[in-house]
Amino acid sequence: MNLFRISWSNLKDKPLSSFLSGLLMTLGITIISLLLLLNKQLDEQFAKNIKGIDMVLGAKGSPLQLILSSVYQIDAPTGNIPLAEAERLTRNPMIKTAIPLAIGDNYRSFRILGTNKKYLDHYEATVGEGKLFAEDMEVVIGPRVAEVTGLKIGDTFAGSHGLDEAGEAHEEAQYKVVGILNRSNTVTDQLILTNISSVWAIHDHHEEGATTPAGTEEGHADEYGDDHDHEAAADENREITSMLIQFRNPLGMMLARGINNNSKLQAALPSIEINRLFSLLGVGVDTLRGLAIVIMLISGISVFVSLYNSLKERRYEMALMLSMGATRTQLFGMLLLEGLVLALIGFVLGLLFSRIGLLLFSAGVQHQYHYSLSSFAILPEEWALLGVAVLIGLLAAALPAIGVYRMNISRTLAEE
Repeated sequence: MNLFRISWSNLKDKPLSSFLSGLLMTLGITIISLLLLLNKQLDEQFAKNIKGIDMVLGAKGSPLQLILSSVYQIDAPTGNIPLAEAERLTRNPMIKTAIPLAIGDNYRSFRILGTNKKYLDHYEATVGEGKLFAEDMEVVIGPRVAEVTGLKIGDTFAGSHGLDEAGEAHEEAQYKVVGILNRSNTVTDQLILTNISSVWAIHDHHEEGATTPAGTEEGHADEYGDDHDHEAAADENREITSMLIQFRNPLGMMLARGINNNSKLQAALPSIEINRLFSLLGVGVDTLRGLAIVIMLISGISVFVSLYNSLKERRYEMALMLSMGATRTQLFGMLLLEGLVLALIGFVLGLLFSRIGLLLFSAGVQHQYHYSLSSFAILPEEWALLGVAVLIGLLAAALPAIGVYRMNISRTLAEE
């Protein structure tokens, strides 16, 4: 007797109830699986980009906004800060490195960022083609930028004012692509990088009628790795957007309070702000996860009701099978198999739909922020989810299946 074939036939014989049970199981697994995928990949993206950055120095405002704009490049900056003041604060012996950032314009929504080689070194980003920028208006582009825009070594382009793709283009000032970075799976993949004086040059050219988009750019004094225009770095009128700070030891954390209390600048601690962000998001994530678990439990109840009703309707059929030599254990196993099949179908479809959901979410994130969430590998937690789904399916099937052992064969056959 082929128990699997009989179980499958029984499920097909009740298409509506089987579909409903499978649908609920699929929905619950889809939500939980998608949350697991998003949580893992967002954690990786946030952790990788924030690694080694202990503090961000910028303009007063929202500390979280300062972190998002300076580290992750996904928000507007809080404003500009004087270069001279930033340099003074970062001369503290507790500070190991200070990387200046000057957020400039954009090209087809990809941000043009003024900085120096230390920024690339921090993210372990290397030039795959061409060379690093050396002169004003030279840029290196991330692989994502090259892929979307089609820019190649030697191409020139004009940035658009501000951080909006629809901004006015600075046609009179053309950037030249001199290098393309290797993929590093960090924020550098989606940036256009140049020296800070290039951003200053664009700003100075338009200073009469407009202000800079979201932060004028920082000077490239010799101490920051640039070899020319030392006077501009010393010019107290120059401004930058922010500085990424790394401490020599954990005691450097005490600097943040002093800066916030005694200067016009703001010191934001990425570890604190990102944890606060995830704690706020965690409320919604936990709610969705709880909803998914409830849906899976309802799915188990649905399986139980379906098999219980099916058992009552098939009592004569099962009694006949018992009279023809089938054992009660075989019938019990057949009913368990029906619950197991529904759980496995729900798990497989749930994984499939969660990947489709991740693909759609990633497409939106790539379009708006240029971040890619494209890892579709099965997570270890999802194997645990399979165990939970199977357990629910088997328990839901086992409760009505116990009735097989209480069945009176002669009475059931006589009643029919």
